[in-house]
This record gives sequence, C-alpha cells and structure tokens, in this order.
Amino acid sequence: MKSVKRTGWLSACLVVLLAVAVQVQARSLPDFTDLVEKTSDAVVNISTTQKVSTGSMNLPEGMEIPDLPEGSPFGDLFKHFFGEPGGGIPREREAKSLGSGFIISEDGYVLTNNHVVKDADEIIVRLEDRRELKAEVIGLDERSDIALLKIEADDLPVARVGRSDKLKVGEWVLAIGSPFGFELSATAGIVSAKGRALPRENYVPFIQTDVAINPGNSGGPLFNLDGEVVGVNSQIYSRTGGYMGLSFSIPIEVAMDVAQQLKEHGKVSRGWLGVLIQDVTRELAESFGMSKPEGALVAKVLPESPAEEGKLQVGDVIVSFNGKQVLSSSALPPVVGSTPVGKRVPVDVMRDGRRQTLWVMLGELPDQDKQIAKAEESKTTSDNRLGVQAADLTAEQRKELELDGGVLVERVGEGVAGDAGIRDGDIIVRIDNKLVNNVDELEQLIDKLPAGKSVAVLVQRRGGPIFLAMKMPKK
Repeated sequence: MKSVKRTGWLSACLVVLLAVAVQVQARSLPDFTDLVEKTSDAVVNISTTQKVSTGSMNLPEGMEIPDLPEGSPFGDLFKHFFGEPGGGIPREREAKSLGSGFIISEDGYVLTNNHVVKDADEIIVRLEDRRELKAEVIGLDERSDIALLKIEADDLPVARVGRSDKLKVGEWVLAIGSPFGFELSATAGIVSAKGRALPRENYVPFIQTDVAINPGNSGGPLFNLDGEVVGVNSQIYSRTGGYMGLSFSIPIEVAMDVAQQLKEHGKVSRGWLGVLIQDVTRELAESFGMSKPEGALVAKVLPESPAEEGKLQVGDVIVSFNGKQVLSSSALPPVVGSTPVGKRVPVDVMRDGRRQTLWVMLGELPDQDKQIAKAEESKTTSDNRLGVQAADLTAEQRKELELDGGVLVERVGEGVAGDAGIRDGDIIVRIDNKLVNNVDELEQLIDKLPAGKSVAVLVQRRGGPIFLAMKMPKK
C-alpha cells in the first residue's frame, strides 16, 4: 500500500515539474501579438502594372491570308488579328506584380525594393485602412536594391527605424509583408548571420535570417522585438523558388542612407577605391608571411584610381580600412561604398610580411566596372619544370589587357601549376610577388622558388585577376 502511495506522489511531482517547465519555456518565447498590432499600420502593399510587348501575331508557317472580296467582314477580321499580308501587328499585355513596403515619413515617403517597382508604368500603394494611392518614384538604386516612393497623404503612420548593427545572431525578428498577395502576413524567426555577402551584391552586408520570406514579401520591413525596423526584406536563397530557410534583408542603415541620397540628389554616390580583390586562403597567408588568413588580397590596382594614387600595390593584403577591421574580401566593398566621396582615409595593408598604413583619397564609384579582355594566343613557346608551356605577350596584347608584364599559358600539363588551378589561356603576371615580364624571367623566378613552401601566383583570367597558391615540391 505504501509503495502505491509513493508511486502516486512521485507521479504528481513529475506532473508539477513538467507543468513548471512548460510555463518557463512559454515565458522564454516571445509574444508577437503586441508587436504586430503596433507596427502593421505602417506596412503597405505595393502592386505594379507594366505594359509588356508580346510581339506580333502571325499566321502559321505556310499559310496566307485568303484573297477575300473587298468589303468582306472576314477580311477585316483577318487584318485585325494578323495585320496586312506579309506582316503581323504588335501586341501588348499588362504584367502585374506584387510587393511590400513601409512608410518612413508622415508626408508619404515609402521604402521598398528596386526590383519591386523597376520599369513599372503604374504603382499603387495600399494602406492598412484599405486606401489605395498612386505612387511616384523618387529614385531607384539597383546596387542596393532600394527604391524610394512618394504618395500624396498626410498624418500617415510611420515605422520606427532602429539600428541593425546592434542585432545579435540568435535574436528574434519579425517580418510583415504580402507574400503571394496575402496582405499583412507576419512571420518570425531569428537572425542567422550578419554581414553576409551574396553573388553580384558587393555593396550590401546582408542580414541573414530564417524568417519565412516568399514572393510578395520583397520590400517589407524586418522588425526587432522593440518594434523597430532593422532591415528591408530583399531576397531568398532557394533551389525550388520557394522558401528554404535562408532569407536576406538589407540593413536599415544602408537603406536609409540610400533613401536620403535619392531624396536629395536623385542618385546614390559611393566611395571607390579602385582595386580588384579576393579572399586570403591559408596557403596564400603562408606565402605572404601572415600568421592567419584574413583581409582582402589586392589582385589588381585599376589605373588612374584612388588606390593607384594612394600607392597600393598588387599583392597587398588590406586588413583595415578607415579604422575598421577587414576580416575577408567581402567585408571591404560595403565599408568603402558607405564612406563619403572625397574623404581621406587610412588603409592598413600587409606588405612583405609587415603591416603599414597608407592614406587614400576616395573617389566616386563609376557606373560600370572596367572589363578585362582576353589575350590572344602567341606563337612563341617555352617549357619549364612546372609543367606548363608559356609564351611572351605582344605589345598589343599587353596594351589591350592593361598589363605591364605577363606571359601566356598555352598548355598546362601534370605538375604543381595544374594542381594550383592554373589553366590554359591564363596570363601569369606575378610569382612570389615579383613581376613576370617574359618567359625567360618566368624560368629564372621558378628556379629560385623555395622548395616545400606555398608561393602566391597572380594570373589574369577572363573574369579578372586572381591569386592562386602554388605548393612547390620538396627537392
């Protein structure tokens, strides 16, 4: 009997402990109801209409408009759909798209994504109170994917702007938008990473979250638990077109800076250094005498650029820019772009194994980056112990490629060059940070390379300059 009572008492204790644990867990999870109520009135739905040409409607191949009597109604019918004999009539259709946005001022300025409203013929902003207002485009910025709109209304609800730099990985965040046209839809998650770089998006240090974002959410706000906007929802990573747990938002500081410039000047100016860069691998760090891989490795200094005037050199590793540490190559473009044009800033580089500070006066980022042409093959060849056949470049090729030196790789065989990733058609510009002017110099430099160590090789490839780490065999 006592055993039964003791068992019942233990069961009751376990139930109580379980209930307490559930309550503690419930208290640790955020309640988003108040947050949604306080912030949703500043979120808007954006619909756009664009006229798209679909070409002409033509008769199937081999068919002709029949020879009908003059005045025949069938003749007019054929001409309406297919035009005069031998040609078609241009046809247009209206393409519609949906997105999101949020109000940043009482007098009607609205922030959204550039890709939501780009090329739109008409933009309609729908407010939470169901009002629909036509919007005017104040400015677009493709590099940051930000657009600033204006609607004619007063005393509008305004989203409170916070600071994304205070976000911590693991912190709760909330997105409100119109996925697939479902207005004021709220989804929550956590910050997965900060300062994330994406392909072809060099000037935005994205906030990565696991908040469910889908088509239609673009341009909507990302809130912290204080109800402040910390980001603009912009992209998802997906192999299927649907949400897969990787969402990316533009930091609100970047978005507001762009909006202010668009409002005042109609365009965005960004700082420009004038270098092509890449990451520093462990092997490259060893070849440069660095204790660990960090910074942005300068693969090319563009002519007549601020970097050239500031005495930056190919092979420099930028480890700090304007007092901010540069841990990887992806960290450099956003901090350079956000620095005012014309400002003189310190740039710390690792050169020949030693750290030194250079001063650079930033220019304005040009509209398009310079393109690097591909060299044509040369007939002069030479063999070397790396397993490559190389050829001297002609003066015309060097001028076309804007190179001071270099040799063309005609064939890559078995050996350390192939293992390092050197390809046919590459231009070897530098080895061990020493300029290669011709094939003879290439062979002389190779003979002097230290055995058993990694050596940096700068090659020019169709996509631009790139450093490779070549591990020399032990003798």
